[in-house]
Amino acid sequence: TTGAIELDKLLEGGIETGSVTEAFGEFRTGKTQLCHTLCVTCQMAVTDGGAEGKAIYIDTEGTFRPKRLQEIAERFGMDPDMALENVAYARAHNSEHQMELLKMAAAIMAQDRYALIVVDSATALFRTDYSGRGELSERQMMLGQFLRQ
Repeated sequence: TTGAIELDKLLEGGIETGSVTEAFGEFRTGKTQLCHTLCVTCQMAVTDGGAEGKAIYIDTEGTFRPKRLQEIAERFGMDPDMALENVAYARAHNSEHQMELLKMAAAIMAQDRYALIVVDSATALFRTDYSGRGELSERQMMLGQFLRQ
């Protein structure tokens, strides 16, 4: 579940499992809020729309807010400290570091029951590291490589 009944209806039940889902939109439209919410709802029981798993949050823009995640957990009647403990967090500093963190996330997921990987934002560091028309082709190639991992 996304935690929002109407959004779940639009998505025919929530976020699809086993796939890449992209949330995009203007600044301050709730994309990071949705990411925080999914980190909580993925921990819920399957019967409640969750996946009974932990989450990994790769932050590229410094937008992760532990306190906000705990507030969301309280909204869903969950222990806020336990909900936060079930989210593995890492801050990526450049696109190469982001690629390495994704590889590390794959290794972590093999050790425990993880239900969700969030990359907020998947494209931001690639836009920064590969700027201008001259680097557009290389940026797209590297971003494609990241998405295929």
